[in-house]
Amino acid sequence: MYVNLIQIAESFGVSEKVVEDWIRDEGLPHTPDRGRLLFDQTQVAEWAATRGLAAKAGFLAPQTHAVASGLRIEPLLRAGGIWRDVPVAEVPATYVRVVAALPGASPAIRQLLGQRILAPGGVTLAPVGGGFALPHFSTRVALGRESGTVALLLLRDAWPATDPLPDEIPVTNLFFFLAPSPRAHLDVLGRICRLIAHGLVRELIRQRGLDDEILRAVAAAEAAAAAKEAAS
Repeated sequence: MYVNLIQIAESFGVSEKVVEDWIRDEGLPHTPDRGRLLFDQTQVAEWAATRGLAAKAGFLAPQTHAVASGLRIEPLLRAGGIWRDVPVAEVPATYVRVVAALPGASPAIRQLLGQRILAPGGVTLAPVGGGFALPHFSTRVALGRESGTVALLLLRDAWPATDPLPDEIPVTNLFFFLAPSPRAHLDVLGRICRLIAHGLVRELIRQRGLDDEILRAVAAAEAAAAAKEAAS
């Protein structure tokens, strides 16, 4: 879904001039359209999360609904698993294996999702810098609040980039995720981006730390973030 310049400015609580400066100086993703600027919500969320920007209102503001507020990445990552030394050619098959174990989904839904993964354009790869990308379904899926998954794929070789990367660092780490609902999609995306923007989680993944170390670091980072939000 696209939003306009005014909506972006209102969401971040800044002037339209600041947004224009972000486009020019910070590479804020945008699409010119007949004399106006449009912004894809998912691209803006990725861009903002990697820079630690928090929205004050609008579509990027912290979610308060029951599904999003209860989401945590650590249990979703335990469900999806950490996959090591994955050849690039085996990435789609690994996605299929992840959804084959999707919690709270029927066998028919898992099969349908597997087929969608293998279809042309079924999965979108979203590089966010630092050697990370966040692959997800090109179209949103409504699974229900008891479902959803996150999988970390540690690649054997760098992903063959077809488009310019944010910082020219080859992508070797994929956080494949499937949110419980379309409404929760941006919430999950933002949470993952914040986890890998800096800190111990990022370093453990880049250093190929043990599974338990990574999972503990994710849980600790989420607990610290929750405590900070509660205190604010």
